Amino acid sequence: MGEGIYLTKEGTLLQKENINIRFEEAVLPHLDAAYNLAHWLTRDPADADDVVQEAYLRAFKFFDGFHGGDSRSWILKIVRNTCYSWLQKNRGHQIATEFDEERHSNESRDPEAALIGKIDSQMLKSLLEELPVEFREIVILRDLEGMSYKEIAGISDLPLGTVMSRLARARRHLQSGLASFLKGESK
Repeated sequence: MGEGIYLTKEGTLLQKENINIRFEEAVLPHLDAAYNLAHWLTRDPADADDVVQEAYLRAFKFFDGFHGGDSRSWILKIVRNTCYSWLQKNRGHQIATEFDEERHSNESRDPEAALIGKIDSQMLKSLLEELPVEFREIVILRDLEGMSYKEIAGISDLPLGTVMSRLARARRHLQSGLASFLKGESK
């Protein structure tokens, strides 16, 4: 018999318990990051709960395919894909939102440090929510979850250059929105 395969009920139960323990140790520490990503992508706490639950069920179902490595990137990729599936099913029109480069061009070149010192967190949250989902996910993974460009590229199935480009465009949009807000031109 192969290692880890038991014929008795007790042995089979022990094997299942080992899988449960390995899953909990590898994936549960990233539950907050998973919820954070889902919340920012769905923009709704209840929907984020549903998406994370579905993603964790998928992860558990296919956990035997996880052979170690970076469990955080692995689960966040599942959460991301589950979010996109959920958004396509429930809010298909939001995924196809185009990024209007003209509308969001950065006319003022105020230093970033000056903007950061005056940021209204509610305004920043609003600006993040205005970003198209494909830009918002990159900002969340990089700036809020602290992931590397390479990790983000792996999670989002995008080339590294596309990740960097989307992040730069999203940051320009955020900077422009903050500059407008600070000048009294809130949207």
